[in-house]
Amino acid sequence: VHLEESGGGLVQVGTSLRLSCTASERIWAMGWFRQAPGKEREFVAAITWTLGRTHYADFAKGRFTISRDNPKSMVYLQISSLKPEDTAVYSCASAATWVTDHMSSQAQYQFWGQGTQVTVSS
Repeated sequence: VHLEESGGGLVQVGTSLRLSCTASERIWAMGWFRQAPGKEREFVAAITWTLGRTHYADFAKGRFTISRDNPKSMVYLQISSLKPEDTAVYSCASAATWVTDHMSSQAQYQFWGQGTQVTVSS
């Protein structure tokens, strides 16, 4: 499975941004992770292709929205009210199964994109 992210860039504090991830094929579920400078990669959100079931990291509830477009094989991550601490490389990943309590684990995902840089400037 080939995954490609897009939509990152330099944005202002308080604005919104939508990241996109294009998948060469739909397996079962997709996730978004991010890695800030000097920090470990962390889970943001996940979604299933079929029913659109979602799971969010606690910090992501309220400002982040994951969605998918099955005909286009695309997954999106909408981020609102951007903060400087949202600065990170955002990556999408593909998972063959869905176990809610495991979707925050990188080990749940088999394929990864290269990531797209989001820089939030104040």
